[in-house]
Amino acid sequence: MGAGVAHAFCVAGAAVVVVERDDDAAEAARGRITAALDRSIAKGSTHETLEALTGRVTVATDYAAFKPCGLVVEAVPEDLALKTAALRGVEEQLDGDAWLATNTSSLSVGELAGVLQRPDRFCGLHFFNPVPASTLIEVVLAPSTSEELAGKARGWAEALGKTPVVVNDAPGFASSRLGVAIALEAMRMVEEGVASPEDIDTAMVLGYKHPVGPLRTTDIVGLDVRLGIAEYLASTLGERFAPPQILRDKVARGELGRKSGQGFFSWDE
Repeated sequence: MGAGVAHAFCVAGAAVVVVERDDDAAEAARGRITAALDRSIAKGSTHETLEALTGRVTVATDYAAFKPCGLVVEAVPEDLALKTAALRGVEEQLDGDAWLATNTSSLSVGELAGVLQRPDRFCGLHFFNPVPASTLIEVVLAPSTSEELAGKARGWAEALGKTPVVVNDAPGFASSRLGVAIALEAMRMVEEGVASPEDIDTAMVLGYKHPVGPLRTTDIVGLDVRLGIAEYLASTLGERFAPPQILRDKVARGELGRKSGQGFFSWDE
């Protein structure tokens, strides 16, 4: 997801800094970004050369690399302690007039803002996977988010060629809350033998015009990610978001979706 966000800003003309946890992760991120930029050139999404695009991308392993940045988007895994530590560490490196955002898909933006020294300069920028193909960014406003930042966030989304929707901070926001509710019910239908994953997804694609069915979307997002979101929503919104056993079992077996090669579907690529 972080590589996708970096790709989006780079194609839009920004200089981009990506910080990863170690050298191996940094090299892998560089490879993903370069490959995505190359695909954008092939599709005609940009008329710049690969050399020009990659020349605007810096990959590092130290938060100090963020010092010159005017905006940093945190995209670490959906773990409150991990995000809190990352955001605190990043904020220490930024100038007082820089902006900070989280890409969380479910955690409380207000709670994250509460650990920062400048909570008024912090909001949620929820990108969707895969970032290059998605046309939506969910702008999540915490109670402390300034009006100036709310306006800037909408402008950033539009500058990336995407459409912003603005929501107030609440568990799951709008997109995750609705998307997870549909996906969990689809999983229960598989669990109960109502229909196959293929037929459930086809019903939603053809009957409701969803571009991708809820179970294939779950595979793309990652079953482990969906499980974490469901557990959080269940703890905040109630048992209607309790993860079904089939989801827990698949995650326990390492069937995490596209990234592992197997989820509700098989991914040969």
